[in-house]
Amino acid sequence: MFIGHFAAGMIAKKIQPATSLGTFFLAAQFLDLLWPTLLVLGVEHVVISPGISAVTPLDFVDYPISHSLLVVLGWSLILGVIYYLITKNKNSALLLGALVLSHWVLDLIVHIPDLPLYPGTSPKVGFGLWNSPVLTILLEGLIFITGIIVYKNAKKSQGEPVTWKFWSLIGFLLVIHIMNLVGPPPPDVTAIAWAGHLQWLFVWWAWWADKRS
Repeated sequence: MFIGHFAAGMIAKKIQPATSLGTFFLAAQFLDLLWPTLLVLGVEHVVISPGISAVTPLDFVDYPISHSLLVVLGWSLILGVIYYLITKNKNSALLLGALVLSHWVLDLIVHIPDLPLYPGTSPKVGFGLWNSPVLTILLEGLIFITGIIVYKNAKKSQGEPVTWKFWSLIGFLLVIHIMNLVGPPPPDVTAIAWAGHLQWLFVWWAWWADKRS
């Protein structure tokens, strides 16, 4: 899943309006921000295997630190505690931890059974929605549209406009999403890793789009 994770960040804005959308994007996409670094370091591994599923050519053969349920629960706790220590905002800290976990839950829906429950010799799970491009597009699109509507209403309740900065972010996310769906497989794993690091741009962009004028 891609745009669905960002939708979770937008929905969180309704729950804690004072917290930046950029912070919510960081939490919602934290696992996929961590994963490219682990690829570069050779700690985790992916194989380009066209046909492994109907939606993505990536075979996630080994990613227990970024995507095993047990470790994800640890990342949720760590991020929430760090945020609380910095801000003393208990509610936002709990929400950030929940967003980290939401990434794994949303991935569970779409991934083929490749998500480990814990590091080591673990069963792997996944409901396999990626085997149906139509259902994948419909579900993720619905989640994304919901996120946009909820975010827009949250800003309206604060008396703040949703500016072109936000809509440009939405447009760019959609372009990347479409390219992921219809584009050719990536040339190699190094390209995947470095492209993955560009997702930090979305965190900054969300902070910029969301801040008060």
